[in-house]
Amino acid sequence: MILTVTPNPSLDRTYEIPALDRGAVLRATADRIDPGGKGVNVSRALAAARHRTLAVLPLGGPAGAALAGLLAAEGIEVAGVPVAGQTRTNIAVAEPDGTLTKINATGPELTADESEALLATVGERSAGADWIACCGSLPRGLAPEWYAELVARAHRAGARIALDTSGPSLTAALRERPDVVKPNAEELAQAVGRPLATLGDAVEAAEELRARGARAVLASLGADGQLLVDAAGAHFGSAPVAAVRSNVGAGDASLAGFLAAGGTGPAALAAAVAHGAAAVQLPGSLMPAPADLAPADLAPAEVTVTDEVPLDRELTEPAP
Repeated sequence: MILTVTPNPSLDRTYEIPALDRGAVLRATADRIDPGGKGVNVSRALAAARHRTLAVLPLGGPAGAALAGLLAAEGIEVAGVPVAGQTRTNIAVAEPDGTLTKINATGPELTADESEALLATVGERSAGADWIACCGSLPRGLAPEWYAELVARAHRAGARIALDTSGPSLTAALRERPDVVKPNAEELAQAVGRPLATLGDAVEAAEELRARGARAVLASLGADGQLLVDAAGAHFGSAPVAAVRSNVGAGDASLAGFLAAGGTGPAALAAAVAHGAAAVQLPGSLMPAPADLAPADLAPAEVTVTDEVPLDRELTEPAP
């Protein structure tokens, strides 16, 4: 069982429109609402692949109740922590040419008691969990050290931690030695304070995070593939993608695949690559089911993992 923690979840509503005309009254041609938040997406990907998962998250108001209902409908067990504030609702506007305009709400401000209740719920519900995946930004009211405290408590209880966050929250948590951290290229560059132009730059940055405490680094590099840097060295994985329909939640699907495959070594990296490649070929924030992991244009044999990283290869989108 993999437990996920999402401190700032959301309802994600998407409207499809012919064109975005500022100041006009627009009529949507279609709309949908999905559960949102990085940890929530990890649980959704695990459930879609028929793995057991438990989602721990703060829930407040009608939006929180709706979010819990949507997750239950996907077969996800929810451990909700009641909060006084309203769970946020994010808005996305999609145009036919693929342009996506997003408006992300701030979310509720958690009190000290609510913060402690969230930590306590993770501790109470983590017995028997193979991994605890802590994902996403922190809401107002939680200090950057909140993830560090969660990692410390989890390790004292004997649990393994995967951490997907950025900025001060990531920096503060490194000292508690999370078992794996999962930055994207931009977050990796931000963490080390310098741009990344090549795969070699990304490997060096991942090694720096390991030197600062991370036991392993799983880095999503978009179209350039994924890196796993751990005590055994650096491994590089990639897979061909016929067409990208949506990259929303693709990194979360990758983390789900990695953890479901054991969370360590080249085999887990291959699973991460397969899940990420499948996710970008699906619409919206849909997570890949087993049948999606081997479509006609992405056979399992096409996922390539090697420890001979092409260090000089330039990144398609250099990280600033």
